[in-house]
Amino acid sequence: MLVGERIEAESPNPRGLVTGVARAVDGRRLEQVEAIGKNLVLRFEGAVVVRSHLRMTGRWRVQRRDAARRGGSPWLVLRSSEWEATQWNGPVLTLGGEAVVRELGPDLLAEDTEIGNVVARLRREEDARVVGEALVDQRVVAGIGNVWLAEMLWQVRLSPWTPLRDVTDDQLGDALEWAREAMLASVGGRRSRGAVYRRAGRGCPRCGEPIRSLGLGDANRTAYWCPRCQ
Repeated sequence: MLVGERIEAESPNPRGLVTGVARAVDGRRLEQVEAIGKNLVLRFEGAVVVRSHLRMTGRWRVQRRDAARRGGSPWLVLRSSEWEATQWNGPVLTLGGEAVVRELGPDLLAEDTEIGNVVARLRREEDARVVGEALVDQRVVAGIGNVWLAEMLWQVRLSPWTPLRDVTDDQLGDALEWAREAMLASVGGRRSRGAVYRRAGRGCPRCGEPIRSLGLGDANRTAYWCPRCQ
């Protein structure tokens, strides 16, 4: 809605203001917006690039310019003559970012991403690497976070701690296919209740065993899984 328009920009929140993004893009034409995994890349005239990553707390909202804004101070406000886009709660809002984007793996939700190619990329990882850590590595495949990792592995009965050497291509393919379909459904507003994510200590919907949780990998992401049926 804002692409092709000359943008008015401001950062009402001090944490957004210190990024310098609003100053850099104010008055420039927005030429392209591209979603790559969880990264949103905005390209403005003059080769100015902004990267936003929402992690677990951030949000973007788009509404009519004259609509009332709800609650708090956004990190970034982008306005055209009719529309307003706001980014709330960061946590990543930077100028540049092309180098980071170039390092990303294929976006799982992109139409031209083939599951077989993603499986092949996973096979190029160290075979001792655990599957849970590999699947959330955005350099391997972009778009999978903690929520979808937990649910996709539960669906195919794989523990996040299983080394890649012990996982078949069919299991990887089935997990990725399920995740893509579920993520697309979520984007369309049809997200179903999760089975294991944030359910540590509660019974597994499939076998009743208490769900466990533990930090995973160097980033210490929280993994959730059923120790009996995964």
